[in-house]
Amino acid sequence: MNTHRFLPVILTALGLCVSSMNLSAAEVNIAPDIESVTVKHGNNDVNIMRNQNQKNTVNPAFAKTSRKCPPFCIQPAILAPGVETIAELEVLNYLKRMSEGDDSIVVIDSRTEAWVAKGTIPGAVNIPWVNLNPAKGADPISIGEILEERFNAKNLEGLWDFRDARTLVMFCNGMWCGQSPNNIKNLLGFGYPAHKIKWYRGGMQNWEILGLTTAKPVQE
Repeated sequence: MNTHRFLPVILTALGLCVSSMNLSAAEVNIAPDIESVTVKHGNNDVNIMRNQNQKNTVNPAFAKTSRKCPPFCIQPAILAPGVETIAELEVLNYLKRMSEGDDSIVVIDSRTEAWVAKGTIPGAVNIPWVNLNPAKGADPISIGEILEERFNAKNLEGLWDFRDARTLVMFCNGMWCGQSPNNIKNLLGFGYPAHKIKWYRGGMQNWEILGLTTAKPVQE
């Protein structure tokens, strides 16, 4: 019996990737024991991994080191008391949990649509910062709809109940970007619990620098 003939079928059944009968593994892993993470992006599965080209350089959109401040000022490591600042592995863990059916979490790209169109973190949904900002024209009704329909908060006779509200993982363009901080500060002002807000400070700049997979936004 020629076992080599059946090897691709066996490996495929085990969930391993086989290409032209050659066994291969990523050389650029996410972590020593993590080659990739598969997440749901809309109705599709997207495999998040790092770019395997070791000569690859950062996306030019994120190569600029200097932007006028204000508004593009360096953000602090701790944005607000109780709001946890997280990094890539924590974001991936939240995305994986979401993809496995945990609907108590939502990963949010806080950027405006023009930026999101260039690529976002797979599994994230877009809620632009202006949509939660009364100073930018967001009205109480539309803000309330986001709190109820997207974040699972409850409006009880004009008072907000956040006991069953989702954990929000928020990001924007990076450590110089004020879009997710603006969303977070507005949410805290509405009474959203700080411990239910996680902030990926590095945002798309760090995501791109690490060569992690991006995806086009899902049309909702």
